[in-house]
Amino acid sequence: MCTDHESAAPFSAEEAAAVRAFTDRLGLHGLIDVHTHFMPAQVMNKVWAYFDSVGPLVGREWPIAYRADEERRVTALRDFGLRAYSSMLYPHKPDMAGWLNSWAAQFAADHPDCLQTATFYPEPGAGAYVAAAIDNGARIFKSHIQVGDYSPADPLLDDVWAVLEQAQVPVVIHCGSGPAPGRFTGPDPVRTVLRRFPRLSLIVAHMGTPEYTEFAELAEQYPQVRLDTTMNFTDFSEQDSPYPKELLPRLVDLQDKILFGSDFPNIPYGYLHALQACERLDLGEDWLRAVVYDNAAELFGIDAAVAPTP
Repeated sequence: MCTDHESAAPFSAEEAAAVRAFTDRLGLHGLIDVHTHFMPAQVMNKVWAYFDSVGPLVGREWPIAYRADEERRVTALRDFGLRAYSSMLYPHKPDMAGWLNSWAAQFAADHPDCLQTATFYPEPGAGAYVAAAIDNGARIFKSHIQVGDYSPADPLLDDVWAVLEQAQVPVVIHCGSGPAPGRFTGPDPVRTVLRRFPRLSLIVAHMGTPEYTEFAELAEQYPQVRLDTTMNFTDFSEQDSPYPKELLPRLVDLQDKILFGSDFPNIPYGYLHALQACERLDLGEDWLRAVVYDNAAELFGIDAAVAPTP
């Protein structure tokens, strides 16, 4: 098995075998990744262009390790043995979310191992199209506070949060202030929303980087608030936003509320490294199994009895 994140080239058979060896060693039938990105080609190309130019923002290059056509990326996840993954997508302006939701519904229909994903924006009628997306099979939503440049406490989202709370459909929300703060990032706007909608099922992306303590506290306080590991604990993230060692014991207490996410394909390292970064926290195999599979399997009702097809 590869022990270094640069020892197997992305998309290689060696890499896929190493990822499968990781799950085999844990006695798992595969992985579930709640934070992967698939979106219309023209949108994905703009996202990649952003990362290509992001160097001045974060102070270093951000190469896309899995830049490839859509089907090759899907094949890579299946080769890794993923049982389920998402198609995280998000609007940056009004009148865009409905189109993205239609695209994502078709993507999920064409790829049944994808958790049908949807999104929203603070605009009139958002509650109605969120309800329609749920009726159409959406199982997870994405909210990107930084890119969308909106407050989660915007009154135009009141109907959205009410619908999602009632349906108990999770929302992966990028609300931390990393890699660069936005006008509405940070824990305070999320606290405001949760005071009004305390049963809202939120999955805080990137463990809330860099406001780790505050978002861990929200996960402790609210029964349906979870955290995803996307990019956390990796060499890349530890360089600029290291996870506080004093918080690690609390991650043990939060074992059932942490979900594995990778940010595939928009990561500057191999997929295996994201898994090994969680493992090297040394929080135990039970914790690791819960994070990379069991918690998401329970949340999304995924049968653990059937192994993935190579």
